[in-house]
Amino acid sequence: MNSDSRFHALEFQRFSEADMRTRAQEFQAHMSQRRTVREFSDEPIPMDVLDECIRVAGSAPSGAHRQPWTFVVLTDPEVRSRLRVAAEEEERINYGGRMNEEWLHALEPLGTDSNKPFLEVAPALIIVLRHAWDEVDGQRIQNYYTQESVGIAAGFLIAALHNAGLATLTHTPSPMNFLCEILERPANEKPYLLIPVGYPVSDCEVPALKRKSLDELVVRR
Repeated sequence: MNSDSRFHALEFQRFSEADMRTRAQEFQAHMSQRRTVREFSDEPIPMDVLDECIRVAGSAPSGAHRQPWTFVVLTDPEVRSRLRVAAEEEERINYGGRMNEEWLHALEPLGTDSNKPFLEVAPALIIVLRHAWDEVDGQRIQNYYTQESVGIAAGFLIAALHNAGLATLTHTPSPMNFLCEILERPANEKPYLLIPVGYPVSDCEVPALKRKSLDELVVRR
């Protein structure tokens, strides 16, 4: 046992194999229903639920436990309108020539274009920011594995939001520098992901896509 005062006993709940299988199967079945949504209702959502889901994201592992992330919850209509204008400007450049033909062809089944009404319609946007570095007591400190760490936290967040009964979209307008300018965030915070959150419209449709089978996902050695 480690006697170092920086450590404490792990709280870990172990389940029977039967319970493990049940929990794994039920979670897989629930998560298999998660779909990316682009048609949101403007119906309000409980903001305290977003807080709890962000707490889940904040429990993700990170390099050297630096926790190099900030989650901006944006509901202000004026700021969202400015954000949409800036995002659509970048997207028009993307669809107008920045993205090559192969990329555009890959997007065709999704039916996407440069118009992003969900940025104003969904009741909330969560902007995930990655800390390239941090400042403590006036000194810049290095963060480690920030891309990987924030990616894991974003995955936790999306799963938590789905588990809570909310729909999401993983939106990545590129480049995303305009986000920090509009949100007035410090220079060490870099845009990572923009997640509209809410309920889908009652007649929402999503592309008929097929996910990889387990045999396609797993290599056993």
